[in-house]
Amino acid sequence: MTADRTSADRTTADRRTRTFLRVAIALQTLAVFFQAATAGLLLSTSYGETLHGVGARVMYGASMLYVLAAILAWRPGGGTPRPILYASGFLVLASVQVVLGIAHIPSLHVPLGVLMFGLSVLALGRALPTARRSQRRERGL
Repeated sequence: MTADRTSADRTTADRRTRTFLRVAIALQTLAVFFQAATAGLLLSTSYGETLHGVGARVMYGASMLYVLAAILAWRPGGGTPRPILYASGFLVLASVQVVLGIAHIPSLHVPLGVLMFGLSVLALGRALPTARRSQRRERGL
């Protein structure tokens, strides 16, 4: 009875941390997309710079949240630490992106932003459950 309960508690905790990880990646992806939209406003409106600056802070915070979620998802299940590597790498890219933005180097800032969006969408696609993965989990594979 106790072993069953412990296993059920672990499964619930594992599901919660995976959900937290998915939400963190989705938030990061939305924040990077928002940055692309406000970059266009930056060039055409007076309030674009303010929105882009606020979006940069949100995106950086979302990247830090992604690292935290990856660590929490790794610890309970004892799985691979690979998501931590991805999240940490993205945080490094976000740091470089902030420095390039502050230095006003658009020739590197813009392509890096496009790369970051692509990587974030890729991470989100990997984190979202698919029917095939769900079926494998149900069968215990």
